[in-house]
Amino acid sequence: MRETPDPEPGPGQVRIRVAVAGLNFAEVMAAQGLYPDAPKPPCVVGYEVAGVVDALGAGSPGPDAGQRVLAMTHFGGHSDVVCVPADQALPIPEAMSFETAAALPVNYLTAYHMLFRVACVRPRERVLVHMAAGGVGTAVLQLCRTVDDVTVFGTASAGKHDVLRAEGCAHPIDYHTTDYAAEVRRLTGGEGVDVVLDPLGGNDWRKGLKLLRPSGRLVAFGFANLASGPRRRPAHMASQLLGVPLLTPLQLMNQNRTVSGVNIGRLWGEMATLREELQAILTLWDQGRIRPHIDGSYPFTEAAAAHRRILQRQNIGKILLTP
Repeated sequence: MRETPDPEPGPGQVRIRVAVAGLNFAEVMAAQGLYPDAPKPPCVVGYEVAGVVDALGAGSPGPDAGQRVLAMTHFGGHSDVVCVPADQALPIPEAMSFETAAALPVNYLTAYHMLFRVACVRPRERVLVHMAAGGVGTAVLQLCRTVDDVTVFGTASAGKHDVLRAEGCAHPIDYHTTDYAAEVRRLTGGEGVDVVLDPLGGNDWRKGLKLLRPSGRLVAFGFANLASGPRRRPAHMASQLLGVPLLTPLQLMNQNRTVSGVNIGRLWGEMATLREELQAILTLWDQGRIRPHIDGSYPFTEAAAAHRRILQRQNIGKILLTP
């Protein structure tokens, strides 16, 4: 932790007194030097906050001072005061807690964008999601319930399976003891799935492609396999990179498959799209159709423990940090 003067909002910005910030796998990888978008250390990471607007920069259209908001931050979110462009902050419903608000932007935007803009999931399709008990994974499970007759397969350790079932996962698979690809083929009579959502990377992308039915879509949204412990292991990283499948448009055309990538942190130039999707997520929350699962909340002084919990894949749902 370090102390610095409070920032002043620039033109078109709002300043937020942060009540809760979100922690994601991206920030955990950034701490290991494995996230290329992160600022050069020493730096403050963090993609999302919830709090109260306390100052506006010149020409800022609001939200007004005193307004409770959630906001997307292009790093810098793990701070008790942040300044962001006004269009990156949205008012939160009166009944919504700061904890819920901070759990929505990254996880639910990623899940929503993958399912409904990229994969265009349809009724009666099959979806396989990896790290299904994490923040994005639980968001995917809840959002899949908003589409009729979608069957979800999710990989997670056995101790998390009851939670997955409660969130609508029809087929939890323990990747520690079971070859998930063989199990998916068994459960589907060899047909496979329509959508694979993969934050793992490496050889798992290769396995996911082989599980796709005709017109199937694989969406890559992370490379968690690069992180294998508290420190970088170059040999492990090299083996994972060698496992990445090499693809050509001709191959994909002949196989009737689609491969897409999603990185919400690279969509800052599409803020109108992100606001539209985040507003749709807030509407689903207001309708009672989604509810973030909070795994735990850690003070800034215990941020290292929060990082370790995600790195060791112990969390079920969202990890939060509080100033």
